[in-house]
Amino acid sequence: MFEKLRELSGTEPVKQDDGSYTPSRLSLKVAAPSKTDYDHASYPNALSDGKKKVLVLCTEERFLTTANGEKFRTGNHPVELFVVLLHLEKAGFGCDLATISGAPVAIEDWAIPEQDEAVIGIMERYRPSLEKPLSLSEVIASRLGKDSPYVAVFIPGGHGAILGLPESREVKQVLRWAIDSGKYIIAICHGPAAFLSLTLDENPQNFPFHGYKYSGFPDSGDKLLPCIGYLPGKMPWYFGEKLDDLGMKNVSNIPSGTVKEDRRLLTGDGPLAANALGELAAKRLLEACSTK
Repeated sequence: MFEKLRELSGTEPVKQDDGSYTPSRLSLKVAAPSKTDYDHASYPNALSDGKKKVLVLCTEERFLTTANGEKFRTGNHPVELFVVLLHLEKAGFGCDLATISGAPVAIEDWAIPEQDEAVIGIMERYRPSLEKPLSLSEVIASRLGKDSPYVAVFIPGGHGAILGLPESREVKQVLRWAIDSGKYIIAICHGPAAFLSLTLDENPQNFPFHGYKYSGFPDSGDKLLPCIGYLPGKMPWYFGEKLDDLGMKNVSNIPSGTVKEDRRLLTGDGPLAANALGELAAKRLLEACSTK
């Protein structure tokens, strides 16, 4: 009876042919509109030579196993990834997509805004990079030296960001390089989960973001998602709790589009924050480049 009521109300997660689940009809109406709020901002001081780049740490993981054993079809959220990239492109920055192993970038395809020409266009331009991104071993071996083209590291969200990235020593090495080199780090939604990699083989008291404030998808939101059928079960763990324990505070209580700047850390709490975060990142990176 309960499942029938959920089906009638549109809150039943949708089972796919492979046995995984995508969000319910109701949650998609709320969380995955057909167009974004991308505002086509222009940057008069945009770079023109294309030599400065942003390294984009993406997930290659497509399935999140929830606490009840059901699999949620996930990856990186397309709005959080591509709306930010649209701004970085407009500002004249190149963007290199990378996954841990070099496997294809996983995308939450059910969240693609099908009527947003700008997002669909950039997705098509990046199709080769989505299918064949850089591997982090390749990035570490040849692209993080003294003459690195990267001015920032960007970690897009989507629930897939909690898979692999927080346990990767290669992610740790990239983030440690960015911090030590004074680069900007940009993260959105579940992207800050990757910061947990900085605790691997380290004393938690030495966490480099201790005392920082960030805007990310709140644990309270993740705890509500099964109720509306966005997730087929409870989260296996909550990244916000772990960052709290390390002395990092999330300023977002609800995913409302909040953006936070704390030193060289730029963050946003979800798809509603992608446009504002992209603008902020473009402006700060251009300012940083102009002072060198």
